[in-house]
Amino acid sequence: MIDLRRVQDLWRRSDVTVRDAPLALALALSSLVPALRSNGTQLGDLPTRPMDALALAVVALECAPLAVRRKWPTVCLALVSIGFAADQLRGYHTVAGTALPIALLSTAAHLDRYRRTTMVVASAAYVPLAVGLDRQGSAEGITGYVTFYLALALAWGIGAWLRLSRAAEAERRRHVAETTLTMERTRVARELHDVVTHHVTAMVVQAEAARYLTASPERLEQTLTAITDTGRRAVTDLRHLLGLLNPDHSTEPRTPSLGELNALVEQVRRAGQPVELTEQGEPMATAGSAGVTAYRVVQEALTNALKHAYGSRTSVYVRHGEREITVEVRTDGSGTHPASPGGSGRGLAGLRERVAVLGGEFSAVRRDGGFVVRACIPSGSPS
Repeated sequence: MIDLRRVQDLWRRSDVTVRDAPLALALALSSLVPALRSNGTQLGDLPTRPMDALALAVVALECAPLAVRRKWPTVCLALVSIGFAADQLRGYHTVAGTALPIALLSTAAHLDRYRRTTMVVASAAYVPLAVGLDRQGSAEGITGYVTFYLALALAWGIGAWLRLSRAAEAERRRHVAETTLTMERTRVARELHDVVTHHVTAMVVQAEAARYLTASPERLEQTLTAITDTGRRAVTDLRHLLGLLNPDHSTEPRTPSLGELNALVEQVRRAGQPVELTEQGEPMATAGSAGVTAYRVVQEALTNALKHAYGSRTSVYVRHGEREITVEVRTDGSGTHPASPGGSGRGLAGLRERVAVLGGEFSAVRRDGGFVVRACIPSGSPS
């Protein structure tokens, strides 16, 4: 049994000349059918001559170049034009004359350079043909020649329109590809910022605290273990993110979820930040992007608490609603000096963009000497 899909795939992958050859062959064979002889284009209205050996050569000259109409459009148009002129001057009037508008359309559609020059030369070449037909006694008249020229010009115009449409589609696809690439780069940059900033900040805080624990070996051991665990988690997350940039990566990139909040809070507690977590409602199994964004809001807020209010009491409140996820992180601001230098502000700006994309609301304000980060993120409609 013939596999049609395989045949179609082989046809699409074959050389353009192979794909254009059937049209040339079909037109040539049609010109040899007795019932169709002398029923072709009759420019000049000269008496029709019977087919002879020269007529076969003329048919071949008109039809064969159509096989390269997309590969070498100028060559195709030149040869077809010569064959058409011979066809009309000799009075064969074969069906092969249809090759001329096809060649004009293809040239306008596929010629990349010298399109205007080609059009001018082709128009100029039409004048000697009209003069030659007139000298042989043609009764066509100026009106007939102009009408036929306009018909050929229409074929050229259709080809030019096809070329412009194809170019516009290619430009649209290029723009979509660039936009998609930019969005993907932005997404990866945000993920890298969230992962690196959070884990590295926790490690810095823990390392700073370790300086003062030399007199307490047990606590020092716990702190160093926490630093090691945080570093390993950072390496794991970075590997998953870098997989996004590798086209040969076979596994799906890891994305966090609200189910990992307890682990996130515990990590921050081990870094020395007192954090209380309160959750209300049941997490939705299909939260998707809303769940990831909510997780990132909590992560960035806790990272900022470690940076700018180390040791301050911090509370995390998460409410899982039917239509939205509400996140609120409060830091009272009564802790010690910042554990690390101030950030660039990209984290909060990135969160604002994440939430806005999902149609939610985000705010980060100072309040009562502390800081409050709040986000309402739509998570879908109730069933």
